[in-house]
Amino acid sequence: MFRKVCQKDAVILFLIALPGILHFLVFNYIPLGGNIIAFQKYSIFDGIVKSPWVGLDNFKMMFSIREFYQILENTLILSFLSIVFGFPAPLVLALLLNEMRRMWLKRSVQTLLYLPHFLSWVIVGGIFINLLSLDGFLNTILSSIGAAPKDFITNPDTFRGMLVSVGIWKEAGWGMIIYLAALAGINPNLYEAAMVDGAGRWRQMWSITLPSLMPAIIVLFLLRVGSVLDTNVEQVLIFINPLVRPVGEVIDTYVYRIGLLGAQFSLTTAIGIFKSVIGLLLIVGVNYLSKKSTGESIY
Repeated sequence: MFRKVCQKDAVILFLIALPGILHFLVFNYIPLGGNIIAFQKYSIFDGIVKSPWVGLDNFKMMFSIREFYQILENTLILSFLSIVFGFPAPLVLALLLNEMRRMWLKRSVQTLLYLPHFLSWVIVGGIFINLLSLDGFLNTILSSIGAAPKDFITNPDTFRGMLVSVGIWKEAGWGMIIYLAALAGINPNLYEAAMVDGAGRWRQMWSITLPSLMPAIIVLFLLRVGSVLDTNVEQVLIFINPLVRPVGEVIDTYVYRIGLLGAQFSLTTAIGIFKSVIGLLLIVGVNYLSKKSTGESIY
């Protein structure tokens, strides 16, 4: 009887998981077979079967393009800035929100913080282009007080900072939810014991809260490092313009431009494989270092 109940539960759990399994098979694993065109001179008219093989020619072409190195540099700089300034932002917001004692205020602030996540980049781009452009709202205020206007959208010196700042504004509140969930799982007895020992709120945060959040911090950091060559292509496409293309063009927008618009499918597939290999090496290496130094890792 017990075995029949277990088998029935296993079937029910499998049926529940089946849509997710099919999703990953159809949209993640089966398309991996298309990477074979990176080793072909692919033509949409000949297809994968009849397209001629060229070996590693597409990878050689990728490294022979002078523009590729500038795009790689732009991608690494934007990713570095996003990690340095964007990664700690959700953690800081979660810690600050955790200190609020009035639940109605805490819930209201939390809702306002993660609300921008649900706005599309088209809407967010329109808002900030109107705010930060040369004739936008911010420069109107600066002009009214006698300050010189500055165009953040078309200025190469401020474009990267603007991109990172807008990305933090939009996504920091959503990332904060993960840390809030981890904070809810901390044993309250630890804080009570610390209060008995005379520890203040600041000491409790350093001695209890942050160590308890360390597993979540390490996992999220490892996942972020693994996608260091990935950028938010929607955000960059919304804000990029010819004046800032030398500093704003990234790998994803380059792939979109020469792959989808230029029909160079084999070359862009080779670039995609290059990104995946670099991401895999980074996540394995950083995971190993994290496991050796902190004991926390993904696997």
